[in-house]
This record gives sequence, C-alpha cells and structure tokens, in this order.
Amino acid sequence: MENSFFSLLPPVLAIVMVILTRRVLLSLSAGIVAAALLLADFRLAKAASIIWGNLSGNVFTITGGVLEWSMWNLYIIFFLLILGVITAFITVSGGSRAFGEWAVTRVKSRTGAQVMAALLGVLIFIDDYFNALAVGQVSRPITDRHRISRAKLAYIIDSTSAPVCVVAPVSSWGAYIIGLIGTILATHEITGLTAFSAFMQIIPMNYYVWAALGMVFIVAVLNKDFGAMEKYEQHAIQTGNVVFSNREIPGELKEDLPVSSHGTVGGLIWPIVALIIGTIASMFYTGQQAAGANAGIMAIFENTDVAKSLFWGGLIGLAAALVVFSRQASAFSEETGTVFNKGIKEGIKSMLPAIYILFLAWTIVSLIGELGTGTYLASLVEKANLPISLLPVLLFIIAGVMAFATGTSWGSFGILLPIAGEIAAATDITLLLPALAAVLAGAVFGDHCSPISDTTILSSTGAGSNHMDHVVTQIPYALAAALMAAAGYLVLGFTGSVVAGLMMTIVLLVIFSLGLKKKKPGTV
Repeated sequence: MENSFFSLLPPVLAIVMVILTRRVLLSLSAGIVAAALLLADFRLAKAASIIWGNLSGNVFTITGGVLEWSMWNLYIIFFLLILGVITAFITVSGGSRAFGEWAVTRVKSRTGAQVMAALLGVLIFIDDYFNALAVGQVSRPITDRHRISRAKLAYIIDSTSAPVCVVAPVSSWGAYIIGLIGTILATHEITGLTAFSAFMQIIPMNYYVWAALGMVFIVAVLNKDFGAMEKYEQHAIQTGNVVFSNREIPGELKEDLPVSSHGTVGGLIWPIVALIIGTIASMFYTGQQAAGANAGIMAIFENTDVAKSLFWGGLIGLAAALVVFSRQASAFSEETGTVFNKGIKEGIKSMLPAIYILFLAWTIVSLIGELGTGTYLASLVEKANLPISLLPVLLFIIAGVMAFATGTSWGSFGILLPIAGEIAAATDITLLLPALAAVLAGAVFGDHCSPISDTTILSSTGAGSNHMDHVVTQIPYALAAALMAAAGYLVLGFTGSVVAGLMMTIVLLVIFSLGLKKKKPGTV
C-alpha cells in the first residue's frame, strides 16, 4: 500500500471528515486508524501495534532497550502549557484588562486593530510557531475590544507567520531552506551561485507570499470580508461575542479567574517582552552551541533548536509573569496561594485541547510519512511529461496538494525541492530558481489550507479560535491568493520574466481589492 494511490486515503479521509463533522479529534483518529490498517495489510493486531508505536513515538522511543525521549515534541508541549499559565497570570494580574483599556484609546477602529495584528505578524518573523502564539497573546485584548472575530485574528496570524518566515533568511525556516538549496546546488555542480544568493533571488518569485500578505492588509484596511468569514465577523459585530458559544476554544480559560483591579499595561507587556527576548536569546545560544563559537549568523539559525528555545523562552516569560503576579498579591480577596493554584490549573487546562489536536496531528503525519504519500505525489511529477513552460505552475499546484495532504510544508520542501532541482537541471537550468520558488510557495499555500497542519493548529491556539472555524474561514482567502500566484507562475513560465510574473500577481491583487471595495455589506 506504500508509495501508491492508497497512501492518499488516510489524509483525504481525515480532511473530509473534519470538514463535514467539525470533530477534529474524531477525524484525526479515523485517519490514523486507516493509515495503520493500510500499513498492516489490514491485520488488526499489527495495526494496533503501529498506532501505539506512533502515538508513543511522540513522547519516547525504545531502541535496543534504551529509552530515548522525543524532546522536540515534549518541548513544544511544555511550551504550550507554560504559555497557558502565562496567559492565566497575565489575566489574574489585570494586565490583559489594562492593556485592552489602554489600546482602545490608541487603536480606535476595527481597521487599526487588524492592521496592528498584521504588522506584528510581519515583524515577529523568527519562527512561525513563536509568531503564531506571541502575536495572538498581544493582539487578542485589542481585537476582542473591537469585536473582531477570533477566526479573523487566526487568519491574520496564519497568513503573516509562515509567509514571512519562508522569505526571511534570518529565521528557522530560512536557515532550513538555504541548507536544502545548498545541497541541490552541490548535487548539480552549480558553482556560480551560493545557497544564500539563490535564496535571496527566490524571494521576489514567491508570488503566493506577496498575494497572501497583500490580501491580509487589503481585507484589514477595507474592513470587508467574503466567504465563511463574513458570517463570523457579522456575528462578532452584532453580538459582541468573538466566538460562537458552542465551540471548543483551545487556549481559552474555562473558568473566570479573580482579576486584580490595580493591573497595569506592564502586566501584559513585560511577560511578553521577556518571552520574546528569552526565546531569541535561546535560539542564538542553542544555534551557537551546535555550530561552534565562531559560527556566522546563518550557521547559528541553521543549527538552532527551536523547540528547546521556545521552552526556555517560555520559562523566562513565566518568571516575569509570576513577578508581576506577586506584586498584585495584596489586591485579591482570596488567599494568594489559592489564586496562584487556580492560575496554574486553569492555564494548563486551557491548552489541553490544542495539545490533544497537535498530538494526533503529529501521529497522522508520521503515519502518512511511512505510507509514502509525499513520495507518491512527487513521483507523479517526475513521471509526467511536463511542458517546460508549465513547470513552475505545476510544481506550485503539486506542492500545495502535498502540503495539504501531509500537513507539513517542511516535509514538502524536503521531498519536492530536490525533485524540482533535478527536473530543471535535466530540462532548462534557467528555470531552477523559479521551480524552487514555486515549491516553496505551493507548500505554504497547502499548509494554510490543511486542518492537520501544526502551524494551522497553533494559529488557532494563538488566536483563541475554534480550529475548524479557522480552517473553513481561511480557505477562501488562501485559494484566492493561490489563484493570483498561479497566474503569476504561468506568466513566469512562458515569458521567463520574474518581474512580469510578479506584476501579474500584483495586478490581480489590485483587481481583487477593487472588487472587494465595491462589495456591499452582507453579500458573499
């Protein structure tokens, strides 16, 4: 069943079920069972063993009788739990309320609140996980005050995290991609181009990034929406409720906590600043430890341990939140110890739904990898007799499908970038960089649409949005940006002009903005 058409069935089953039922855990579980049955040739005992092996593999593996912890996953889980506790103590200390009251006097419109969130998403580009969660923490008090739905905030976060990271050389994404490009150049003995210069030349060719970012700011400035998002925004505006009452909200505190009446803006700002500085410092430290004391900035980011850095940065942020909390201890009618225990308990509880989803998403992605879903899709590209002028747009589409089905843009990079390099080297080497750019763009697009993507899950968590609310409201925006990008890649393929392809994308973006501007409120 591996590396065949059947390898598509588990991700398709999970994705279709999650869209139809909106029950994420059930749908992911169904996809996991289907993948295990295929891998086990429908032998139930072996399938059960495969499921257990992959579930437990998220936490530990036993090799030759030696227990090894899956530290990347554990650090991410610990970071989420820490972030939940930080959120609880920021709330208890009155920081969120004070920041919201302060922001209302500075950010005076729904447009301003959305633009602010988008700008934060662009500026915090070190890592997409960190971006999604940090931007959400800062933006929520402001967007809530202006009755912006959490689904809209999740869209803004998701569409300014990965798109910026994928074109930022000084980021965890940039370092990973530059490393892959270096391998491709060496394989095909291309000496007139360095990996870094190739990456920089690819940036203007990543048409999906520019379409997606442009759309975020257009939608924010015009304060108009389309597709499913319009219903969520109208509900928030009319009722003041930024989420639907019957939704499961990851990252949302379940119980009303006591809130200090003496809270200040610093109660939110300082823990977040400590979190940001602590994480970035940890990324430099872990990267330098792995790359050596004399390593350059690119080598540091290529070797940094993002998950460990998030964990240590989270602890620093938590320490700052606890310092703020201790200064507010006298403001509570209850015992300080009781309030402290409530903060810990409710903070952890708030993150459990996101952790459950992420845990199952990791499992199905692992099983999909064993089935060879990505390899099968890549083989279709290699076997197809593609007209060379269609290569960029077809690679964009295939990368989108692969990332959507597998839930991982990085996995799609690792599989498709070398294949794109081989095809370009064997046909027309001048299309090498456009082909690589199309893969990067398509993978980010597919990742944006996939309900099993970890970055999509964490964007929902950071915004405090129901996961499927985020998925169904973002897809129309992602598809619109993808159509603009696809047109750009068609022009690039036929003309060989990067500028012409980019101009086509921009022209379509302008046409889209004019059409959205004329759209009457309440129409879809």
